[in-house]
Amino acid sequence: MPFQHPEEIGYGYVIERYVTRKDSDRPRYRDLKTGRVLRPGWPHAERFTRQLIDDAATITDAELEALLGYEWRSRLTAAWLIGVGRRATFRERIGDLLLASEFCFSGGAYCFALARFGTHADAEILASYLDRYLPRTDLRYDQPAALGALLRLDAHLGTHHADRFTEPDGLWDRWVQALAHLQGSPAYTPAAQRRRTDVQCDFADGWASSGP
Repeated sequence: MPFQHPEEIGYGYVIERYVTRKDSDRPRYRDLKTGRVLRPGWPHAERFTRQLIDDAATITDAELEALLGYEWRSRLTAAWLIGVGRRATFRERIGDLLLASEFCFSGGAYCFALARFGTHADAEILASYLDRYLPRTDLRYDQPAALGALLRLDAHLGTHHADRFTEPDGLWDRWVQALAHLQGSPAYTPAAQRRRTDVQCDFADGWASSGP
């Protein structure tokens, strides 16, 4: 299906309203992509996050679909809003987009959303992604984000979906080793990926439960 600008389906305002709006000195999608909002002491954190929480609660399903049907900036933003709001009705849509991997940058946000949903179904989607893309040692896609999300879900669900990927000399080790510039990097250990997902999800949990 060809990509459509939201304006073509009557949702021309959604990009400005949700994606390029500025609650800091940069557009929202850039702050989400770079993770600035997760850094301690960021001066725009409260305003940015309050607006994100509000939008996650009020954006309609049709508006989210308009964003998910367009390019990476809108998809990244939509996935964050879905994850923050735990819109689990989008599980299948998010899973399909993750497995398709059509655009750069948005996949990590899909993994965040699945980690936030927190069910066995989400773990199965992440495992399917890793089954498909870890053997592709020529591709640096969203394997780290998917592994981190799966490890978090395993810890919360008491499951062991990630074990077969992280065993010594298993798929994860082989994928990292194939990317020579990552080999030996502490940032690419399974524990580091889990910590990154924990920071994202704990951030969302903390602000969502703090009230107005």
